[in-house]
Amino acid sequence: MLKMKEKMDITAIKDRRVVVVGLQRSGLGAANLLSYLGAKVSVTDRKPSNSLVSYIQRLDKSIRIITNGHPDHLFYEADLVVVSPGVPLNIPPLVNAHMRGIPVIGELELAYQVVTSGMLRSIDELHKHRVPHFIGITGTNGKSTTTTLVDLMLKKAGFKSLLAGNIGNALTEEISNLKSQISNLEFIVAEVSSFQLESIKAFRPWISAILNITPDHLNRYKDMEQYINAKVRIFENQCEEDYLVLNADDQILKVKSEKLQVRKGRPKVLYFSREREVEGVYLRDGMIYCNLPEQPLAPGSLPLISQNEIRVRGVHNLENAMASSLVALLCGVPVDAIRDALKGFRGLEHRLEFVGKIDDISFINDSKGTNTGAVMKSLEGLERVILIMGGMDKGEDFSVLRDIVDKKVKALILLGEARDRIRKALAGVAETFMVGDLEEAVRVSLSLASAGDTVLLSPGCASFDMFNDFEDRGRRFKEVVKEIGKTL
Repeated sequence: MLKMKEKMDITAIKDRRVVVVGLQRSGLGAANLLSYLGAKVSVTDRKPSNSLVSYIQRLDKSIRIITNGHPDHLFYEADLVVVSPGVPLNIPPLVNAHMRGIPVIGELELAYQVVTSGMLRSIDELHKHRVPHFIGITGTNGKSTTTTLVDLMLKKAGFKSLLAGNIGNALTEEISNLKSQISNLEFIVAEVSSFQLESIKAFRPWISAILNITPDHLNRYKDMEQYINAKVRIFENQCEEDYLVLNADDQILKVKSEKLQVRKGRPKVLYFSREREVEGVYLRDGMIYCNLPEQPLAPGSLPLISQNEIRVRGVHNLENAMASSLVALLCGVPVDAIRDALKGFRGLEHRLEFVGKIDDISFINDSKGTNTGAVMKSLEGLERVILIMGGMDKGEDFSVLRDIVDKKVKALILLGEARDRIRKALAGVAETFMVGDLEEAVRVSLSLASAGDTVLLSPGCASFDMFNDFEDRGRRFKEVVKEIGKTL
């Protein structure tokens, strides 16, 4: 059987046999796009079909569906394997496929290759050579907010942009929806996870941004270094024509950027910082400045916006605002459009989302805070906190929170499978209570809080032990707060 080359020509996909591994948002988008392009597609998933009904119903009728596992024979017959981000690359079928010389790529890589190859241009558009600029944004925390802000700024400036990736709809699904209209786009703004970056080959964003790196997903990676190496792959294919945006205050990124300086053909590196003046965007005396000598829209050191004018609060949102402003400036967005976006943006659901008050006690939903770094950032901007933590254990060291919990937290409410590990790691730092569910957590919090206190749900863990995802957990928290508030 003729196999595709390891450096695959995606334009030769018609009539080739492709296996898509993992049927959820990414798998659905990849399978339907491949089917539209004429490939013979099979989808496999380890889950039973009755738990995948909503995805199966949206698959093209020509796609073969295999559930309850990944049969070896499908991979032996494949010309290409496309893997969803949630599927580890070290499972035996993928390892065997790679050893047999069968290309294994991720959904992000598939989307990138399809767009940049021009396959979706209509006959009338074949003369057009414009390919939208890819903007890739990654980091442990802040990805969704920053990606959303960049897209908002671009649209306020009148640019045609597409927002997709790890933030919600898969990039392949959005591309399938647009099809030949892709050539009308000027920018594709993609939130990119470490899981997606594990399986890239040619992916090369014009602008890449790494917001921060703190411990996360250590149940998937053997150590922190492996996680860091996955994150920094976002710029491995970039060259002198491209830009890399980094957090100057992040020590891990500082080390990585120093190593990058000696790389031949490296991208132009720009920074954002809360702590010092940099080439890029920085904070000084409550004012955000942009310093981009080579950019006509922001020459020299130009005041951009006062910290107090940014609608969303919190230290992490200040960093997100600076990062998104820097990316937008590089894209040619005028300063006025950036200011308007930052003044009007209300924040995203489940990210330090204000839920309401009960007896002058504030409730904040930070269900997206699924790692210790996120919890730390959220606590930095608050005082007198009753903190609700816990969920599915991802192998993190919760003891890194001891200092911030000691300074900010009045009481700690723990639930989920990780609660015992958290209790041991934070023993003696704050009064601690173990609960069975979110309703009990909210009621105990209310009994401990006084007027002016804040009850913060920032779990520091994944949600899958008790909920479908972090959105499900956040929605349930908000429902409980509102239900209890009505009875008091």
